[in-house]
Amino acid sequence: MKKATATAHPNIALVKYWGKRDEALILPHQSSLSVTLAPLSVTTSVEWGTAADEVSINDEPAKGSELKRVIAMLDLVRGGHGFARVVSHGNFPKAAGLASSAAGFAALAVAARAAAGLPRDVKAESVLARQGSGSACRSIQGGVCVWHKGSRADGADSFATQELTERHWPELRLLVAMVSREEKEVKSRDGMRSAVETSPYYAEWTRDAEAEVPRALAALRAKDLRAIGEIAEKNAWRMHATSLAADPPLCYLKPQTLEVISTLAGLRRDGVPAYFTLDAGPNPVVLTDAAHEATVEAALKKLGASSIVRCHPGGDATVS
Repeated sequence: MKKATATAHPNIALVKYWGKRDEALILPHQSSLSVTLAPLSVTTSVEWGTAADEVSINDEPAKGSELKRVIAMLDLVRGGHGFARVVSHGNFPKAAGLASSAAGFAALAVAARAAAGLPRDVKAESVLARQGSGSACRSIQGGVCVWHKGSRADGADSFATQELTERHWPELRLLVAMVSREEKEVKSRDGMRSAVETSPYYAEWTRDAEAEVPRALAALRAKDLRAIGEIAEKNAWRMHATSLAADPPLCYLKPQTLEVISTLAGLRRDGVPAYFTLDAGPNPVVLTDAAHEATVEAALKKLGASSIVRCHPGGDATVS
């Protein structure tokens, strides 16, 4: 088999990954926990045996660091297969804080291995995807995944495992409030590096985030929306506080981001469960349940979100 196509969902971390102990291998300082986001997805085709490496993302040639990262992942699989053509399409914006790179590199890892004739192996795929984009290791499998930070220098023990399938909590809803579609001025990996090197809060951030992973998993196992919502909000605030304390300060929030966040407390006072999480971008993801999804969506629209993307826990990356 010389060509394969794979589809993967992005994920949203409820306990964040922010900062690397090894830049080259993308090894984190702390573990993290995420939920996949369906119906958002990236579909990537890899065809080995072309005349040169070619990479197209959303109908545009990849360039710069993006192109280098894709080719670096191909090099890990290439062997005697020669050059490859990579064609990738996502159904949501790149670089807007929605983990497009996570879905993209997860799909690339699965498709590259399948096209090379390798069998499905979720651990090997997770390790490979991690080396393209750290959070991509959490998009190989669906539902709730934990990325274990590992301790080995070679990164062999730093990969994600599925802790709960997407069928565990079908009533869980995650609404992406699109307040900005602009690409980030500071990419996540640059922001992480700045936080690690200059933020006085960084050491405490890693200690606190590591301790939150088992608590978050317990809340998800119990389907306790209030408990997981409070953990997600606290962890997101602390990640962004760590970045705000960097030198120079790094702020991914927009005025509309804060407006959405401040409204959620009012919804909860009115008996509507709604909690935010926020990756390195301006678009909050609001956790609620199926019974309150329409109410939360209406509130977000009133705040001026350009669009609301209704999500639910997604499944595993697949080969088509």
